[in-house]
Amino acid sequence: MLLRAPSSPVLAVLVLPGGTDSSYKPFSPLQGSALRMYPFSASIRARYGSAVAVRDVRYRVYGWNGEQNSPMLYAKKALDDITARHPGIPVALIGHSMGGRVAAQLAAHRGVGSLLALAPWWQYADWRNIHDDVRVVAMHGTADTRTYARRTEKGIGELVARGVDATYLPVPGGGHAMLDHMLTWQGEALRFIGRSLDDARLR
Repeated sequence: MLLRAPSSPVLAVLVLPGGTDSSYKPFSPLQGSALRMYPFSASIRARYGSAVAVRDVRYRVYGWNGEQNSPMLYAKKALDDITARHPGIPVALIGHSMGGRVAAQLAAHRGVGSLLALAPWWQYADWRNIHDDVRVVAMHGTADTRTYARRTEKGIGELVARGVDATYLPVPGGGHAMLDHMLTWQGEALRFIGRSLDDARLR
């Protein structure tokens, strides 16, 4: 059994921001979709300290851009980098909007143990990429008009039917940008990472 020093992380966390359907505008760490994810990263680091290795993922451009799947190359590189730096520990993914789509595709990787999808853009049944051993939580505001809560709920239902540990959490009246019900969104993210840590320690 491999014994880790107390300062070594038990869990790696990738935080995946949103974007848009089609855009070649360079991704900026100061754009709104990136800024709205920093409180998640910061609160996770503050709560769980050295037990987690947290990385905010940056893409090259802002859009998905059809079959180019523009964010995926950079997201896969981030996943490869964090698993190489911290071998043998599971990875938790937190993705908002387009980042939720990126996360679902990354979750085909066997090193991913859990996924939190926040108002995910699961337009093309992206949840079908998630491997069976991933624990999935999906939150969606019922007032979201950018991505659709009913589609997220459908995806979680399909995962449950497949035998995946998957949970759907509606946020009544919640919008897409997560600027409302902030304690609900943030609190669930902290609980999600706490359980992911518990699961990692039992491995």
